[in-house]
Amino acid sequence: MRGYKEKGTTTTPFDMVMLNDLDRFRLAADALERPSGADASYAPLIANLLERRQRARDYTRLHGEDDPDISGWRWPTAPR
Repeated sequence: MRGYKEKGTTTTPFDMVMLNDLDRFRLAADALERPSGADASYAPLIANLLERRQRARDYTRLHGEDDPDISGWRWPTAPR
């Protein structure tokens, strides 16, 4: 029988989304990769998105919480 382990058995909300490939970085990369007529000019942007995704995962593994750039993100407000 196994029980709850305080460290190492849970993860963050954003990491759970990443584990299911539903995070903003993977979805944006998919949107650039999938349309017919997509060309290699998107490759640098896709690489950047996937690198940012990996950095977010690495931060979670190192600190045990979501990267503040992820958890603190808010929609920009429109200028008035």
